[in-house]
Amino acid sequence: MTQIRLFSGTSRRNMLSFAKKSLWHMSSSSGPPIPQQELVDEEFCSDYKSAGFYPAKPGETLAGKFQILVKIGWGSQSTVWLARDISRLKWQSEKVVALKITNSNNADDARHERDIESHITHQNPEHRGCTILRTCLDDFEVTSPEGKHVCLVYEVMREPLWILQRRFVDRKLPLPIAKAYIYFLLVGLDYLHSECKVVHTDLKLGNILMSFENENILTDFIKRQEPMRCKVSGESGRTIYRCHNDFGALDGREIKNMVPKIADFGLATILDKPSTENGIVGEQFSIQPIQPDYYRAPEVILGCGWDFKADIWNFGVLLWNILGSKELFQQVLDTNGQYDAKSHLAEMIALLGPPPDTLLARSKTMSEYKWPQSLMNDTGEVCNNAQEFFNGPFFDAEDKFRYNALIPFRNLEHTIPFLEDKDRAAFLSFVRQMLTWLPEERKTARELMDHPFLSLGG
Repeated sequence: MTQIRLFSGTSRRNMLSFAKKSLWHMSSSSGPPIPQQELVDEEFCSDYKSAGFYPAKPGETLAGKFQILVKIGWGSQSTVWLARDISRLKWQSEKVVALKITNSNNADDARHERDIESHITHQNPEHRGCTILRTCLDDFEVTSPEGKHVCLVYEVMREPLWILQRRFVDRKLPLPIAKAYIYFLLVGLDYLHSECKVVHTDLKLGNILMSFENENILTDFIKRQEPMRCKVSGESGRTIYRCHNDFGALDGREIKNMVPKIADFGLATILDKPSTENGIVGEQFSIQPIQPDYYRAPEVILGCGWDFKADIWNFGVLLWNILGSKELFQQVLDTNGQYDAKSHLAEMIALLGPPPDTLLARSKTMSEYKWPQSLMNDTGEVCNNAQEFFNGPFFDAEDKFRYNALIPFRNLEHTIPFLEDKDRAAFLSFVRQMLTWLPEERKTARELMDHPFLSLGG
């Protein structure tokens, strides 16, 4: 498999200097036993009682191969544990993996994730972007009183990108380091789109994970582990453990060898055949709602059909999080915390100007067709197209926006105070190749890799 070197020569020395000057140090802490009334990790999930979490315990062996060590993550659909592979031979070095144990209620979703990741792994392993995508190494099923659980085995990663940001002064990655990470993420997207024909649909800081500089850090983490704090649920009798996911302070020398990897393909979609949605035969595209609220592309909201370029829009918006630890769009949610598509579109208009007639014509055409399967939106309404799902229409018969009062007095130039004057023009040129109304006008990941903004300048 092709290997990628992050930095070399002068750039490597400069990166090390930036990292040493900018890093905060973080430390672990321990405390008293968890009170029964205090919610722990997955208990915060609204459907915790019915979600079917697996009752994993330290020391337990799964599939006769993986011995559970310590919990390092959780979500609404799974918990994640460090596990020792005890199937190794005596002369082989010890291997530790991350074990994602999915809820019994999410077995179908887990199998979809497994199948997508298997597809990604086997398309072209020699492509350099393959190393930037974190896919499962193995999978198996276990059974509990809750039902069957799909378990996915992964390489252990140090932390998500948002935690890495916290380690720097002002939660801001030094620009040369951020540029390098952006470049490599584009390498990964290039492989995902061009070779695998997969749209990620869920790009965010939590789904970008940082690799370990070396496995000694992981070994030391395991050796110094104290028992996890936990409590026993009074209702289910399940022992709930609190995550131990702080792998210790980060030495600036580690930065030069840490690689960001795109993870979590549970919502990804393969577009490897021409679409026949609603009887329309044409280019590869899909139509169901996708993407996190802040990163949703305009063609998704307007129901025009989307393809790989939806990821490019998503990635362009994400650059504000990577470089400035802030959101580009400020009025995506209403006062009740619900997604407000009309306000989101109003802000797009402020930053990019009004949408072209071509896009609005596509939206009108697609609004006449029903989705193959109805979906329920956030307010509990059953919807048959994007207009119903996002509470449209947003434009009148003359293609005028219905909510001009919502358009803020903002422009793209005013959203980047985190960059110095000398970097702003190049950055705006870069993101304007991603943030366009028409998907076909956005550059591909491969084309974006050549943009001058990503040059480290010696």
